[in-house]
Amino acid sequence: MALVPFDDRDGQIWFDGVMVPWREAKLHVLTHGLHYASGVFEGERAYGGNIFKLRAHTERLLASGRILGFEIPWTAEQIDAACRQVVAANGLTDAYVRPIAWRGAEQLSVSAQQTKIHLAIATWPWPNLFGDNRMKGVRLDMAHWKRPHPETAPTASKAAGLYMIGTLAKHAAEAAGFDDALMLDWRGRVAEATGANVFFVFDGALHTPTPDCFLDGITRRSIMALAKRRQMTVVERAIMPEEMKQASEVFLAGTAAEVTPVRRIGALEFTPGRVTETLLHDYDHLVHATPEEVERTAPI
Repeated sequence: MALVPFDDRDGQIWFDGVMVPWREAKLHVLTHGLHYASGVFEGERAYGGNIFKLRAHTERLLASGRILGFEIPWTAEQIDAACRQVVAANGLTDAYVRPIAWRGAEQLSVSAQQTKIHLAIATWPWPNLFGDNRMKGVRLDMAHWKRPHPETAPTASKAAGLYMIGTLAKHAAEAAGFDDALMLDWRGRVAEATGANVFFVFDGALHTPTPDCFLDGITRRSIMALAKRRQMTVVERAIMPEEMKQASEVFLAGTAAEVTPVRRIGALEFTPGRVTETLLHDYDHLVHATPEEVERTAPI
């Protein structure tokens, strides 16, 4: 399939309160967010016209902006409405939704007190991140780059700059023939994949790393709620890489990845099993439920 450039598409993008043609949604080359990564974003999915966990995503977007030192000048209610509006304006029901907020071009220096805060929301059709590989399981390389100490980066935010090392790690993994990379943290503990959280099954129980230096994903928390609803034991803890060989199943969880089984990490081989399959189907059912059913089933 030919790649369609993201700057040359039909459609509408919500840009600072106005719906504009896709090709006209542009910014200045001296935008602060481009030079200093002073931007935050969200990744969301609409299923059957409903955006899964929309308010949770919007609240995290606003919180991420505050962590980076700025207030996004729209309320949660206004942002929610804009997300729904842009999905409808593009004639979509199942779609990926990308809100992004950033500092503008009024001032270009490390200090950016005089910049205006912008917000844009785009949407497009996007199937599961791993496509046809999803059900047979993906292969993860071990990343060279590590997730930083929370005193060295705003790790509680979904900040654009935090994804730079994810891009580097994923490119290296793809060059080596893998689908993605598993990242450790600065202590050498298992952290996450480049854009999704990771879960392991040990002796029938579900284990996942404590998110103390990487994002506590909304999908991650939904999966934990679904597992507890199934009376599964769920454990958040520090996981060392040498423990992975004891796992019977491994899977990734995230908005783009949804629930994706893992069949290999480095030289270790895994077989997707009952726990992964059960939670994959439970999550698929959850995202297609009404927003009211979603909140009852997997509150955050």
